[in-house]
Amino acid sequence: MNLLVYVLIGVGLLAMVTLIFALRSGGEGGVGERLDRYAGSDQREVPREELEKEAKQLARITEGLNKAIERRPFGSKIAERLAQASLKLTVTEYIILTVISMVVVGALTLLLFGRIIAIAGVVFGFFVPRLIVNVVKARRLRQFNEQLGDTINLLVNGIRAGYSMPQAMESVANDMPPPVSEEFRRVVLEIGLGVPLEDSLAHLLRRLRSMDLDLMVTAINVQHEVGGNLAEILDTISYTIRERVRIQGEIKTLVAQGEITGYVLSLLPFGVAGILYLLNRTYIMRMFRTTCGWTMVGTSIVTIAVGFFIMKKITKIEV
Repeated sequence: MNLLVYVLIGVGLLAMVTLIFALRSGGEGGVGERLDRYAGSDQREVPREELEKEAKQLARITEGLNKAIERRPFGSKIAERLAQASLKLTVTEYIILTVISMVVVGALTLLLFGRIIAIAGVVFGFFVPRLIVNVVKARRLRQFNEQLGDTINLLVNGIRAGYSMPQAMESVANDMPPPVSEEFRRVVLEIGLGVPLEDSLAHLLRRLRSMDLDLMVTAINVQHEVGGNLAEILDTISYTIRERVRIQGEIKTLVAQGEITGYVLSLLPFGVAGILYLLNRTYIMRMFRTTCGWTMVGTSIVTIAVGFFIMKKITKIEV
């Protein structure tokens, strides 16, 4: 059994490393080098045209598979989450990483805790990529919201200097740091390809679900329809956003102790269980071999989760 576990872990890690190298080595030259490596230097030299043809065929197959998955409801949701997190992954690659995560985490839990806990490990492995994407998305959205006030100021200065809205957005893309520069650069590229300004801003809002951004986009769309002093409106919105960010920072400082307390109290039982497992494995494993023990574990997890979410709700203050 241990040999099987090590084999599963090795296969999962090898697949993960292979996928990472495949993602990092793009381009036709990379395909040619890999084909030459597998064929051997002593083989006949393959013409460049043949390599390009094979690379294009492989790209068409991969692209077709990815588009077929994205047409499904679950595929479109995955693609939207990846776009919001700005991860350079296709839906197919994300699914492959999910499968690898399930295999690796399931094998580790099987090695450490046994078959029953391994099922929970496989389920947890399924959610690991989603948790990572959600964390990256939340961090990126927070950075965007913190930069949005200065971004609107730069837009206002550009409009007052005589720039059109696309030109002002281009200056934002050139002068602001990521993620604002990345998102506004995409908007400018879409406008340059003929996409209307309203649609480009709608795409921006779909990638970044921000209330402040929604307020800015609404103001731009209304001014585009009925006219008005857009610079003055955006200046007022910028002041409101900066004040909201300032107040949110003060509130976060005040409730930091409550948040830390919630995390410590929620993780403490799992830490104690881990220490007991290391000190006396036979003693702690009795809990996972009887109906009473599983009832205690389930009740504990439910009450810990309820308490954690209650504390999060108490310390979460909307501004």
